[in-house]
Parts: sequence; C-alpha cells; structure tokens
Amino acid sequence: MKKLVVLSGAGISAESGIRTFREMGGLWEEYDVTEVASPQGWARDPHLVLDFYNQRRKQLLECEPNAGHTGLAELEQYFDVEIVTQNVDDLHERGGSSKILHLHGELKKVRSTRDPSLIHELESWELKWGDTCELGSQLRPHIVWFGEAVPAIPEAAQIFREADYCAVIGTSLNVYPAAGLLGYLPTGTKTFLIDPNETAIYHTENVMYITEPASTGVTTLKELLLAETGQDINP
Repeated sequence: MKKLVVLSGAGISAESGIRTFREMGGLWEEYDVTEVASPQGWARDPHLVLDFYNQRRKQLLECEPNAGHTGLAELEQYFDVEIVTQNVDDLHERGGSSKILHLHGELKKVRSTRDPSLIHELESWELKWGDTCELGSQLRPHIVWFGEAVPAIPEAAQIFREADYCAVIGTSLNVYPAAGLLGYLPTGTKTFLIDPNETAIYHTENVMYITEPASTGVTTLKELLLAETGQDINP
C-alpha cells in the first residue's frame, strides 16, 4: 500500500469554525502572541495564558470535523495515510484518522512545568492555576510556544522521507520548522497542495494545485490519487 503523507494547517480546521491566528480577523488581532503563546508570557501572566487556552478548548467543544477531516480518514481504505498536523485541535482524531502526529502540541492535553515528559489528558475544558501534576508542580498547556523547540520534528522528518505521495492542506507554509518538512520528501514525490488561496510551494518538484477548501479539495485529491494509482473507488 502506497504511503500518503499529509501536512495540515489551520485552513482545514477553520472550516469547522476554529478561529485561526494569522487570517484577517484572526486571534493575533486580539492577542499579542508574546503574551499568550511564549514562555515569557507564561512567566509574566500565567492566568492570562490559562484563560486564553481555556477559551480555545471551550470553542473546540462546539466544533465538529468537516468533510476534509473525514475524507482523509476514508483515504485509509486505499493508502497508508500519515497526517502531520500543525493544528492543536483533535478534529483529525474525531474525523476518524488513525495516524496523526501533532507538531505543535495538543489543546486537550496538559503537561508538568517541572518535567515536560509528564503529559496528561485534560478531563474538562478548563485548566486552573493551582492544578498540579504528580510532582506538585503547576500544569501548563501541552502546546509548543514561540521560542520553544519542536520535539516532534525528527519523527515528522522520517515520515516525510517515506512518502510516496504528499498532500499539503490548509497551511501557508510560512511557519518553520514545519514548512521545511517538504525538503525531506524523496526527489520527485508527487505533491498536492489544497488551498483556496494562492499558496506556492518552492523548491519542490511535481506539484499539483487544487484551489479549493479542504472540505471539497480532499474529494478531488481522492479522485486524482485513485486515477494515479489505478485503484477502483470501491475497493
């Protein structure tokens, strides 16, 4: 079974109602990134940071996976699909995909401020000041903040090295090191970029542009991939 590697970003979640950060009207217009998504902001005002992510979790409870998420899960009937996502929501999981690597953390998880390896599922949408881990230290959002290393990059790079096909969905490719993962694709890997906006992939050969939102673009991707591999739509 051929391996399809997917790099997904905020665009696929936006169709489910998740507010993005960089788009017009996005969260960065309301919040200073250094205040709510950096170690310095956490040290300065942890209550503000906790409230910011509590509101993100509360919003996530009201959102459902869209056809882009469920369509990627359906592709597992035909391909070995591995999703590397920049998103911190759980919509890929709820959409039915089975192999998902979160580069920037997970909104519904928290971790120890003393030992980053102590990671727990948050049972509710709210993390409070005074909520501690088993070591007695404050819990923080399990999110990779600006200025922090992205520990999942080596694993993600290996996934991209093994790709037969690649799909880039809903990401501007402006965020590094995530955008640099395309550089690990085997030479000539056919890559599909799904985005209704004009986004270009540079330094990558054999790119096909699907100028659609994820909710319809994944269906187009499925049709193109099945034609490419000569598979029947009902295996």
